[in-house]
Amino acid sequence: MADKPKPRTGGTPVGRRAMLGMLGAGAAGLAAAPYLQKGWENFLAAASEVDATGLTGLLPNPGGFRYYSVVGSVPHKDETNYALTLGGLVDRPRTYTLDQLRAMPRTRVVRDVVCTDGWRVEKTPFDGVRLADLLDDAGVRSKGAAIRFTCFDGAYSESLTLEQARRSDVLVALTMQDKPITHAHGGPVRLYVAPMYFYKSAKWLSGISVTDKVVPGYWEERGYAVDGWLDGADRQGDAA
Repeated sequence: MADKPKPRTGGTPVGRRAMLGMLGAGAAGLAAAPYLQKGWENFLAAASEVDATGLTGLLPNPGGFRYYSVVGSVPHKDETNYALTLGGLVDRPRTYTLDQLRAMPRTRVVRDVVCTDGWRVEKTPFDGVRLADLLDDAGVRSKGAAIRFTCFDGAYSESLTLEQARRSDVLVALTMQDKPITHAHGGPVRLYVAPMYFYKSAKWLSGISVTDKVVPGYWEERGYAVDGWLDGADRQGDAA
């Protein structure tokens, strides 16, 4: 009579095929994660363009950034139709094409991006032309005391004092995270004000005007601080 099989202890072992299957699924998940993240970001970007309420900005995004627009639709600009004007209280009004901006001396700044809504993206690199260099190119008149920024979405605006604008960490930015700035992130050119909350870094930048006083921007007119300094920011030591 054949011996009865001895009962196993410690539970049923995981079969080799099952184990390999789980490992394969995990590897596939890791490989697909960047594509899934990119797809989700593209969805948020597209949804934000037709969402005048701003509610899409509340949707979670594991990549860290949120998408905001204060209008329902923003035109796309590129090398063929982008222009940045610099005027107001200057000696030499300027208009820069995208290629002209790209050909100018560039500065790279790496700081945390912080939003008033509480999210943060650490050590984010921005690269572009120092705003101070553009102001020097145009020649600020003696009455110039502040800068007003306008955007080609037709609605958004921002402001800085002349002293703030001349800091070496305030850029007319052309790249973000070492890539050209996408339309959703305010490209092809946006303002980047490193020591302040991100609402000060106006997207879709199209106009820079030197004024005799600070003109509150879009969100300042709705209760935000005119000087949107980050906690712990060096307010004096990084002036150009």
